[in-house]
Amino acid sequence: MIALYMLIDTVLGIFVWLLIAQAVLSWLIAFNVINTNNRAIYVIGDFLYRITEPLLRPIRGILPNFGGIDLSPMVLILLVFFVRNLLAEYWPRF
Repeated sequence: MIALYMLIDTVLGIFVWLLIAQAVLSWLIAFNVINTNNRAIYVIGDFLYRITEPLLRPIRGILPNFGGIDLSPMVLILLVFFVRNLLAEYWPRF
């Protein structure tokens, strides 16, 4: 049981880092610091987009438009932290 909890907690922690990486990469691309014509950057960006977008899309539909500022990664990170805290508090201990 504890191994399953640790696995879920680790996956959620890695997902938070993927969300942060996706947000930073999108900023770097938006400000032309890096270019998606570079194949490695494109592959990394595509991977991060495919992993994070299914959970970010519904949040973007709920949040109002802030004039180009995307707050959905921050909202999702807070939700993931909330789920991690719930798991830590209510996971059965033996």
